[in-house]
Amino acid sequence: MSSDATTGAALARTLAAHPLMAGLPPAFLLEVEACAAPAEFPEGARLLREGAPAAVAHLLLSGRVALSVDAPGRAPLTFQTVGPGEVVGVSWLVPEACWAWDATALGPVASIALDAVRLRDACEADPALGYALMKRFVPVLLQRLHATRMQVLDVYGDPG
Repeated sequence: MSSDATTGAALARTLAAHPLMAGLPPAFLLEVEACAAPAEFPEGARLLREGAPAAVAHLLLSGRVALSVDAPGRAPLTFQTVGPGEVVGVSWLVPEACWAWDATALGPVASIALDAVRLRDACEADPALGYALMKRFVPVLLQRLHATRMQVLDVYGDPG
């Protein structure tokens, strides 16, 4: 991420421009910004690890990330690849949740990392913020479930 993206004003602009946050009222953006920090990952880095506490979400700015699940007796199964403008990590919505899959950088990745504990606390304190974010994150969750289902059908479906 460019050095100016680490300044408060640049982070606020970058956050407001991310498709997941587009149209979010300014007061809500300020609450999300208080939970946000720039993050960078080299190729091969794990942004999320299956089974680990769901403590952060990443709004992708650049790079691509493979979402995969462990399959017994098989190599990890990539069910989706996401890139700029998308999000990695939606399980943070549920307190004490753990990640259901791995997220691995396929090259250098820049994101806005959202502290899930702080963000959940902000949503509890302001239910209107929570509802606004829920309307943005739940469609991503549904899309990920659909992608996983399609991959399972492809791998285990009956060819005949």
